[in-house]
Amino acid sequence: MSTDATITGGNNTPAVEGASAIPPAEMDRLTDDIVAALKSVYDPEIPADIYELGLIYKVDIDDDRKVAIDMTLTAPGCPVAGEMPGWVENAVSAVQGVQSCSVTMVFDPPWDQSRMSDEARVALDMW
Repeated sequence: MSTDATITGGNNTPAVEGASAIPPAEMDRLTDDIVAALKSVYDPEIPADIYELGLIYKVDIDDDRKVAIDMTLTAPGCPVAGEMPGWVENAVSAVQGVQSCSVTMVFDPPWDQSRMSDEARVALDMW
C-alpha cells in the first residue's frame, strides 16, 4: 500500500491520498520534513527553491518509508539537469525515517510559471 502526497499547481500544498500503514501523525511529520528538505534545494541560476518554483510534481511515500519523487525542470536543457535529481535524492534521504529516495525526471506536463507559488513570484519579482 502506498500513500501519495501530490504537489500540484502554484499552491504547492501536498494532498495525502489513500490508506497507509504509517500512523497519521508520522505521515504528517514525514510530509513536513520532506517538504522542508525539498525547499533546501535551489536551482543555482534562480533565487527560489525547487518546491516553491513548482518543479515537484509528485511525492509518493510507501509503507516502508521509501520515497519516490516525480519532478521537472524549468527547461529540458537546464545546465544542472544531470545533477539536480541527485541533490533532491540526497536532501530527502537525509530526512529522519526515510528509508530511500528515488527521483524521476518528467517533462509532461511541461513546467510553466503558473506552477510557482507566491513566495517564488516575490523572490523573482514576477508580479
